[in-house]
Amino acid sequence: MFKVFRAWLDHFFADEQALLLVVLLAVGLSAILIFGATLTPVFASIILAYLIFGLVQWLERFGVNHLPAVWGIYSLFIALLVAFIFVLLPLLWNQASDLLSDLPLMLEKLRDLLMLVPEKYPQLVSAVQVKQMSDAAMAEFGNAGQLLVSFSLASIGQSLTWLVYLVLVPILVFFFLKDAHMMVSWFTSFLPVKRNVLSHVWLEMDQQIGNYVRGKVLEILIVGIVSYIAFLWLGLDYAALLAMVVGLSVLIPYIGATIVTIPVALIAYVQWGVSSEFYSLMIAYGIIQALDGNVLVPLLFSEAVNLHPVAIIVAVLFFGSLWGLWGVFFAIPLATLIKAVMNAWPKTLLVD
Repeated sequence: MFKVFRAWLDHFFADEQALLLVVLLAVGLSAILIFGATLTPVFASIILAYLIFGLVQWLERFGVNHLPAVWGIYSLFIALLVAFIFVLLPLLWNQASDLLSDLPLMLEKLRDLLMLVPEKYPQLVSAVQVKQMSDAAMAEFGNAGQLLVSFSLASIGQSLTWLVYLVLVPILVFFFLKDAHMMVSWFTSFLPVKRNVLSHVWLEMDQQIGNYVRGKVLEILIVGIVSYIAFLWLGLDYAALLAMVVGLSVLIPYIGATIVTIPVALIAYVQWGVSSEFYSLMIAYGIIQALDGNVLVPLLFSEAVNLHPVAIIVAVLFFGSLWGLWGVFFAIPLATLIKAVMNAWPKTLLVD
């Protein structure tokens, strides 16, 4: 058994560059798992700086010097952050609170609709079962309302921490944008001069992750804004909250759009019933989803990530369970990183 294991190690780790790559990946993953909570503002700042660094490079291609380009994009970032905190966030919070307060009335209307099922199909479900399910649902949503109140009270004690993050993250983003090249040069100075495997993986991932992440952020914004305009124009209640949910649904490939259709359809039905307004909304929502999948995605992701749908779903589930929303957001780039490492590994080992 020991000989088999030794032969396996000699085969896959004979190249020192492969071993170095494994060590770097292990150190990075360990740092995130161990110090993730402590270094949350640092990691968040790195991610935000990476997202908007492409805009800095875009300005530099037009002849703008690095520092003026950084200041211009950073000013735009601060303006959007202020608008999110003082405009969008209060609107979303108010609509979420209104939705929770209106849920009992909405559930009553849905229960009246469900009570028609036992009358038409008594062999499938009884009136008693429908009443039990609706009562349980109302109890759960009541608990959700209490959790929201308790969360708002508990968050008062954490407001100082969030205030520190709110000041610290923008400062870190600025320095990561300003000194990105210097920091990368400093880090690479500790690596061996001969690092073909690392360079191959880094170049592939820098291009694919950059294109994917920036394209995904732009897709979220476009889908969310267009959905908000459509919902607001048609007079749908909780338009901003539902538009945000629709925008974030693009993070989960294949199933996100299907899941988010349920709350949109339910709220529209409770508000209008089966009417022309309901059908107009669902048609508009269907057009948005169709344009997203058939027009927007091909335009934003011209260099598609070549991953099997099963691999994408597994990556979303795995990394989402580890890091929540950030894990879902970076699931496909991380899966692409694993694929790039696997593609680069055998080629290096074949070199004498």
